[in-house]
Amino acid sequence: MSTETKIEWTDSTWNPWIGCGKVSPGCDNCYAEVSTPARTMKVIWGVTAERVRTSVHNWNLPKRWNSQHKVFFEKHGRRQRVFCASLADVFDKAAPAEWRLDIWNVIDATPELDYLLLTKRIGNVEKMVPLRWLQPGGWPKNVRIGISVVNQEEADRDIPKLLALGCPNFLSMEPLLGPVNLADISDGHADSTIPREYWEDGFDTDASPPAVGHNALSGERWQRFGEWRKDGPHIDWVIVGGESGHNARPMHPDWVRSLRDQCVATATPFLFKQYGEWTHTVPLGAGEPDLYMHADGRHATEEEALADGGSWQGMHRLGKKAAGRELDGRTWDGYPS
Repeated sequence: MSTETKIEWTDSTWNPWIGCGKVSPGCDNCYAEVSTPARTMKVIWGVTAERVRTSVHNWNLPKRWNSQHKVFFEKHGRRQRVFCASLADVFDKAAPAEWRLDIWNVIDATPELDYLLLTKRIGNVEKMVPLRWLQPGGWPKNVRIGISVVNQEEADRDIPKLLALGCPNFLSMEPLLGPVNLADISDGHADSTIPREYWEDGFDTDASPPAVGHNALSGERWQRFGEWRKDGPHIDWVIVGGESGHNARPMHPDWVRSLRDQCVATATPFLFKQYGEWTHTVPLGAGEPDLYMHADGRHATEEEALADGGSWQGMHRLGKKAAGRELDGRTWDGYPS
Protein backbone atom coordinates (compact mmCIF):
# COMPACT_ATOMS: atom_id res chain seq x y z
CA MET A 1 0.00 0.00 0.00
CA SER A 2 0.92 2.26 -1.77
CA THR A 3 1.86 3.25 -5.30
CA GLU A 4 4.36 5.87 -4.13
CA THR A 5 6.20 6.53 -0.88
CA LYS A 6 8.33 9.20 0.76
CA ILE A 7 10.80 6.58 1.98
CA GLU A 8 14.06 7.69 0.36
CA TRP A 9 15.47 4.26 -0.43
CA THR A 10 12.51 2.79 -2.29
CA ASP A 11 9.96 3.80 -4.92
CA SER A 12 6.88 1.94 -3.70
CA THR A 13 5.71 0.04 -0.66
CA TRP A 14 3.61 -3.11 -0.85
CA ASN A 15 2.03 -4.60 2.27
CA PRO A 16 0.51 -8.08 1.79
CA TRP A 17 -0.70 -7.82 5.38
CA ILE A 18 -0.51 -5.43 8.33
CA GLY A 19 0.59 -6.17 11.88
CA CYS A 20 3.70 -7.16 13.78
CA GLY A 21 5.18 -7.61 17.25
CA LYS A 22 7.93 -5.64 18.97
CA VAL A 23 11.17 -7.64 19.14
CA SER A 24 13.89 -4.94 19.21
CA PRO A 25 14.71 -1.67 20.97
CA GLY A 26 14.13 -0.11 17.56
CA CYS A 27 10.47 -1.17 17.79
CA ASP A 28 9.72 0.88 20.90
CA ASN A 29 8.18 3.78 18.96
CA CYS A 30 6.97 1.80 15.94
CA TYR A 31 5.60 4.08 13.23
CA ALA A 32 3.66 1.21 11.62
CA GLU A 33 1.62 0.56 14.77
CA VAL A 34 0.15 4.08 14.65
CA SER A 35 -0.01 4.39 10.86
CA THR A 36 -3.28 5.35 9.17
CA PRO A 37 -3.80 1.89 7.57
CA ALA A 38 -3.22 0.14 10.91
CA ARG A 39 -5.67 2.41 12.72
CA THR A 40 -8.25 2.28 9.92
CA MET A 41 -8.18 -1.52 9.81
CA LYS A 42 -8.08 -1.72 13.64
CA VAL A 43 -4.94 -3.87 13.60
CA ILE A 44 -3.73 -4.93 17.05
CA TRP A 45 0.04 -5.02 17.53
CA GLY A 46 1.66 -7.89 19.39
CA VAL A 47 3.83 -10.96 18.92
CA THR A 48 0.81 -13.29 19.00
CA ALA A 49 -1.84 -10.87 17.71
CA GLU A 50 -3.68 -11.66 14.49
CA ARG A 51 -2.19 -10.25 11.28
CA VAL A 52 -4.64 -8.65 8.85
CA ARG A 53 -4.35 -9.49 5.17
CA THR A 54 -4.85 -6.58 2.77
CA SER A 55 -7.28 -6.38 -0.15
CA VAL A 56 -7.16 -8.19 -3.48
CA HIS A 57 -6.65 -4.78 -5.10
CA ASN A 58 -3.57 -4.21 -2.99
CA TRP A 59 -2.21 -7.68 -3.82
CA ASN A 60 -2.57 -6.87 -7.52
CA LEU A 61 -0.47 -3.69 -7.34
CA PRO A 62 2.89 -5.40 -8.10
CA LYS A 63 1.46 -6.96 -11.27
CA ARG A 64 0.28 -3.53 -12.39
CA TRP A 65 3.70 -2.00 -11.68
CA ASN A 66 5.39 -4.86 -13.51
CA SER A 67 3.23 -4.23 -16.60
CA GLN A 68 4.34 -0.59 -16.55
CA HIS A 69 8.04 -1.28 -16.07
CA LYS A 70 9.12 0.15 -19.42
CA VAL A 71 7.50 3.49 -18.64
CA PHE A 72 9.20 3.56 -15.23
CA PHE A 73 12.60 2.68 -16.72
CA GLU A 74 12.33 5.36 -19.40
CA LYS A 75 11.54 7.96 -16.74
CA HIS A 76 14.10 6.94 -14.10
CA GLY A 77 16.76 5.02 -16.02
CA ARG A 78 16.49 2.03 -13.67
CA ARG A 79 14.09 -0.60 -12.38
CA GLN A 80 11.37 0.08 -9.80
CA ARG A 81 12.23 -0.72 -6.18
CA VAL A 82 9.44 -2.21 -4.05
CA PHE A 83 9.68 -2.36 -0.24
CA CYS A 84 7.77 -5.39 1.06
CA ALA A 85 6.51 -4.85 3.73
CA SER A 86 6.61 -1.47 5.47
CA LEU A 87 3.77 -2.25 7.92
CA ALA A 88 4.64 -5.87 8.69
CA ASP A 89 7.45 -8.42 8.61
CA VAL A 90 7.36 -11.02 5.83
CA PHE A 91 9.23 -13.49 8.06
CA ASP A 92 6.92 -13.15 11.06
CA LYS A 93 5.85 -16.55 12.45
CA ALA A 94 2.46 -15.11 13.40
CA ALA A 95 1.54 -14.67 9.73
CA PRO A 96 0.03 -17.72 7.99
CA ALA A 97 2.56 -19.66 5.91
CA GLU A 98 0.23 -19.68 2.90
CA TRP A 99 0.39 -15.88 2.75
CA ARG A 100 4.14 -16.13 2.22
CA LEU A 101 3.59 -18.66 -0.55
CA ASP A 102 1.33 -16.11 -2.19
CA ILE A 103 4.13 -13.53 -1.94
CA TRP A 104 6.62 -15.84 -3.64
CA ASN A 105 4.09 -16.40 -6.42
CA VAL A 106 3.69 -12.64 -6.88
CA ILE A 107 7.47 -12.21 -7.03
CA ASP A 108 7.72 -14.98 -9.62
CA ALA A 109 5.06 -13.20 -11.69
CA THR A 110 6.76 -9.77 -11.53
CA PRO A 111 10.39 -10.23 -12.65
CA GLU A 112 10.78 -6.59 -13.72
CA LEU A 113 10.49 -5.30 -10.12
CA ASP A 114 13.31 -5.21 -7.56
CA TYR A 115 12.04 -6.34 -4.15
CA LEU A 116 13.46 -5.18 -0.83
CA LEU A 117 12.42 -7.49 2.02
CA LEU A 118 13.31 -5.98 5.39
CA THR A 119 13.10 -8.12 8.53
CA LYS A 120 13.87 -8.15 12.23
CA ARG A 121 13.64 -11.94 12.16
CA ILE A 122 16.56 -12.97 9.99
CA GLY A 123 16.77 -16.33 11.74
CA ASN A 124 13.47 -17.35 10.11
CA VAL A 125 14.40 -16.55 6.51
CA GLU A 126 16.10 -19.83 5.62
CA LYS A 127 13.07 -21.80 6.80
CA MET A 128 10.50 -19.63 5.04
CA VAL A 129 11.83 -18.82 1.55
CA PRO A 130 11.36 -21.31 -1.29
CA LEU A 131 13.89 -24.15 -1.12
CA ARG A 132 14.99 -23.43 -4.68
CA TRP A 133 16.21 -19.99 -3.60
CA LEU A 134 18.76 -21.62 -1.30
CA GLN A 135 20.30 -23.76 -4.02
CA PRO A 136 23.57 -22.59 -5.66
CA GLY A 137 22.65 -19.84 -8.10
CA GLY A 138 18.99 -20.13 -7.16
CA TRP A 139 18.43 -16.84 -5.36
CA PRO A 140 16.28 -14.46 -7.47
CA LYS A 141 18.31 -11.55 -8.82
CA ASN A 142 15.47 -9.16 -8.02
CA VAL A 143 15.11 -10.02 -4.31
CA ARG A 144 17.29 -8.30 -1.71
CA ILE A 145 17.04 -9.22 2.00
CA GLY A 146 17.64 -6.51 4.59
CA ILE A 147 17.82 -6.51 8.36
CA SER A 148 17.14 -3.79 10.91
CA VAL A 149 20.22 -3.04 13.01
CA VAL A 150 19.99 -0.36 15.71
CA ASN A 151 23.04 -1.07 17.89
CA GLN A 152 26.20 -3.17 18.14
CA GLU A 153 24.43 -6.05 19.87
CA GLU A 154 22.04 -6.49 16.95
CA ALA A 155 24.89 -6.13 14.45
CA ASP A 156 26.91 -8.89 16.14
CA ARG A 157 23.89 -11.16 16.45
CA ASP A 158 22.13 -10.74 13.11
CA ILE A 159 24.60 -9.69 10.41
CA PRO A 160 26.29 -13.13 10.42
CA LYS A 161 22.92 -14.77 9.82
CA LEU A 162 22.20 -12.41 6.92
CA LEU A 163 25.56 -13.02 5.28
CA ALA A 164 25.19 -16.77 5.70
CA LEU A 165 22.30 -16.67 3.22
CA GLY A 166 24.63 -15.56 0.44
CA CYS A 167 21.93 -13.36 -1.10
CA PRO A 168 21.80 -9.69 -2.18
CA ASN A 169 21.43 -7.79 1.08
CA PHE A 170 21.27 -4.47 2.92
CA LEU A 171 21.22 -2.97 6.40
CA SER A 172 18.52 -0.57 7.60
CA MET A 173 20.13 1.13 10.59
CA GLU A 174 17.11 3.15 11.63
CA PRO A 175 16.55 4.26 14.27
CA LEU A 176 20.28 4.23 14.98
CA LEU A 177 20.52 4.03 18.79
CA GLY A 178 24.27 3.70 19.30
CA PRO A 179 27.66 3.45 17.63
CA VAL A 180 28.19 0.39 15.43
CA ASN A 181 31.48 -1.02 14.15
CA LEU A 182 30.83 -3.11 11.06
CA ALA A 183 34.52 -3.85 10.55
CA ASP A 184 34.72 -6.27 13.47
CA ILE A 185 31.55 -8.26 14.03
CA SER A 186 32.54 -10.16 17.13
CA ASP A 187 29.76 -12.70 17.72
CA GLY A 188 30.09 -15.43 15.12
CA HIS A 189 30.06 -15.10 11.34
CA ALA A 190 28.75 -16.80 8.21
CA ASP A 191 30.33 -20.16 8.85
CA SER A 192 28.85 -23.64 8.50
CA THR A 193 30.45 -24.67 11.81
CA ILE A 194 27.88 -22.61 13.72
CA PRO A 195 24.86 -24.77 14.60
CA ARG A 196 21.72 -23.92 12.64
CA GLU A 197 19.70 -23.47 15.83
CA TYR A 198 21.89 -20.49 16.69
CA TRP A 199 20.44 -18.72 13.66
CA GLU A 200 16.83 -19.29 14.66
CA ASP A 201 14.49 -17.23 16.83
CA GLY A 202 14.76 -17.98 20.51
CA PHE A 203 18.34 -19.26 20.54
CA ASP A 204 20.27 -16.04 19.94
CA THR A 205 21.25 -15.41 23.56
CA ASP A 206 21.92 -19.03 24.53
CA ALA A 207 24.34 -20.21 21.88
CA SER A 208 28.12 -19.85 22.11
CA PRO A 209 29.49 -19.24 18.60
CA PRO A 210 33.22 -19.49 17.87
CA ALA A 211 35.47 -16.57 18.77
CA VAL A 212 35.98 -14.99 15.37
CA GLY A 213 36.09 -11.59 13.72
CA HIS A 214 34.37 -10.46 10.57
CA ASN A 215 34.56 -7.25 8.55
CA ALA A 216 30.99 -7.24 7.28
CA LEU A 217 31.71 -4.52 4.71
CA SER A 218 34.76 -6.02 3.01
CA GLY A 219 34.03 -9.73 3.50
CA GLU A 220 37.24 -10.31 5.45
CA ARG A 221 36.94 -13.05 8.06
CA TRP A 222 39.45 -14.36 10.54
CA GLN A 223 39.86 -16.62 13.52
CA ARG A 224 41.14 -14.72 16.51
CA PHE A 225 44.95 -14.98 16.55
CA GLY A 226 44.68 -16.81 13.20
CA GLU A 227 44.91 -16.03 9.51
CA TRP A 228 42.77 -13.67 7.47
CA ARG A 229 40.40 -15.01 4.84
CA LYS A 230 39.27 -12.51 2.24
CA ASP A 231 36.66 -14.48 0.34
CA GLY A 232 33.69 -14.07 2.66
CA PRO A 233 30.28 -12.48 1.97
CA HIS A 234 29.82 -8.76 2.59
CA ILE A 235 27.13 -6.13 3.10
CA ASP A 236 25.92 -4.65 -0.19
CA TRP A 237 24.26 -1.48 1.06
CA VAL A 238 23.97 0.52 4.32
CA ILE A 239 21.02 2.83 5.10
CA VAL A 240 21.19 4.99 8.24
CA GLY A 241 18.56 7.18 9.86
CA GLY A 242 17.49 8.79 13.10
CA GLU A 243 14.13 8.37 14.79
CA SER A 244 11.04 10.48 14.12
CA GLY A 245 7.76 10.72 15.97
CA HIS A 246 6.52 11.95 19.33
CA ASN A 247 8.93 9.95 21.53
CA ALA A 248 11.90 10.02 19.15
CA ARG A 249 15.32 9.39 20.63
CA PRO A 250 18.29 11.56 19.52
CA MET A 251 21.12 10.19 17.37
CA HIS A 252 24.69 11.41 17.90
CA PRO A 253 26.19 12.66 14.60
CA ASP A 254 29.46 10.82 15.26
CA TRP A 255 27.58 7.50 14.99
CA VAL A 256 26.51 8.41 11.47
CA ARG A 257 29.93 9.76 10.47
CA SER A 258 31.60 6.57 11.63
CA LEU A 259 29.31 4.40 9.50
CA ARG A 260 29.74 6.70 6.52
CA ASP A 261 33.53 6.53 6.87
CA GLN A 262 33.44 2.75 7.18
CA CYS A 263 31.37 2.54 3.99
CA VAL A 264 33.56 4.99 2.08
CA ALA A 265 36.68 3.04 3.06
CA THR A 266 35.20 -0.17 1.60
CA ALA A 267 33.32 1.39 -1.36
CA THR A 268 30.00 0.27 0.17
CA PRO A 269 26.95 2.27 -0.98
CA PHE A 270 25.81 4.50 1.89
CA LEU A 271 22.46 6.30 2.16
CA PHE A 272 21.74 8.74 4.97
CA LYS A 273 17.96 8.83 5.20
CA GLN A 274 17.32 11.43 7.91
CA TYR A 275 18.31 12.88 11.27
CA GLY A 276 14.76 12.42 12.53
CA GLU A 277 13.33 14.75 15.16
CA TRP A 278 16.73 15.72 16.57
CA THR A 279 19.73 17.38 15.00
CA HIS A 280 23.10 18.73 16.10
CA THR A 281 22.92 21.51 13.51
CA VAL A 282 22.30 24.81 15.28
CA PRO A 283 20.14 27.13 13.12
CA LEU A 284 20.10 30.87 13.72
CA GLY A 285 17.84 31.68 16.64
CA ALA A 286 17.57 28.09 17.86
CA GLY A 287 18.80 29.09 21.29
CA GLU A 288 20.41 26.74 23.79
CA PRO A 289 20.43 23.03 22.97
CA ASP A 290 17.56 20.98 24.33
CA LEU A 291 20.11 18.50 25.68
CA TYR A 292 23.76 17.55 25.49
CA MET A 293 24.61 14.09 24.23
CA HIS A 294 27.84 12.12 24.47
CA ALA A 295 29.05 9.80 21.71
CA ASP A 296 28.53 6.90 24.13
CA GLY A 297 24.82 7.77 24.36
CA ARG A 298 24.76 9.58 27.71
CA HIS A 299 22.69 12.76 28.15
CA ALA A 300 23.68 15.68 30.39
CA THR A 301 23.17 19.35 31.17
CA GLU A 302 25.61 21.91 29.76
CA GLU A 303 27.32 22.18 33.14
CA GLU A 304 27.73 18.41 33.39
CA ALA A 305 29.01 18.16 29.83
CA LEU A 306 31.60 20.89 30.31
CA ALA A 307 32.80 19.32 33.55
CA ASP A 308 33.10 15.88 31.96
CA GLY A 309 34.87 16.80 28.72
CA GLY A 310 34.96 14.37 25.81
CA SER A 311 32.73 14.05 22.78
CA TRP A 312 29.63 15.97 23.86
CA GLN A 313 27.24 17.43 21.29
CA GLY A 314 24.46 19.96 21.74
CA MET A 315 21.20 18.54 20.33
CA HIS A 316 18.10 20.43 19.21
CA ARG A 317 14.65 18.96 18.68
CA LEU A 318 13.49 20.75 15.52
CA GLY A 319 11.30 18.15 13.84
CA LYS A 320 12.04 15.84 10.93
CA LYS A 321 11.61 18.39 8.14
CA ALA A 322 13.79 21.08 9.73
CA ALA A 323 16.45 18.58 10.80
CA GLY A 324 16.82 17.42 7.19
CA ARG A 325 19.22 14.79 5.88
CA GLU A 326 22.45 16.56 5.02
CA LEU A 327 25.57 15.14 6.63
CA ASP A 328 28.60 17.43 6.71
CA GLY A 329 27.21 19.69 4.02
CA ARG A 330 25.84 17.19 1.52
CA THR A 331 23.32 14.40 1.03
CA TRP A 332 24.45 10.78 0.78
CA ASP A 333 22.34 8.77 -1.64
CA GLY A 334 24.32 5.63 -2.38
CA TYR A 335 22.52 2.69 -3.98
CA PRO A 336 23.78 -0.77 -4.95
CA SER A 337 24.18 -1.36 -8.66
